[in-house]
Amino acid sequence: MGIIKVENIRVFANHGCLKEETAIGSDYRVDLEIKANLKKSSKTDELSDTVDYVFLNKVVREEMAIPSKLLETVAQRILNRVFKGNRLITKATVAVSKINPPIGGDVEMVTIKMSQKRK
Repeated sequence: MGIIKVENIRVFANHGCLKEETAIGSDYRVDLEIKANLKKSSKTDELSDTVDYVFLNKVVREEMAIPSKLLETVAQRILNRVFKGNRLITKATVAVSKINPPIGGDVEMVTIKMSQKRK
């Protein structure tokens, strides 16, 4: 078993419950960690035998581009897509952070983190 992390993916997106949030947009950070059997790819040196982190980054960017009220919804879409897109993934954890959230205080970011195992 092995771990692949794609960390600090920076995106600008339009998520939020407030009308202003979806109109103006905000900066976000996404961290994705997947677990998969990397034994074969470590021997074959073939991209087709592993989880391509270019694919993981693409999934995050595409799902973050779809406006949602809740970060939980975005995180679940990301998890669904990574499992659908690569059969080697056995577990995935995604953290979605909103930078400088409009919550009436000096808060650097709010983060939701969700994990899922292959069924």
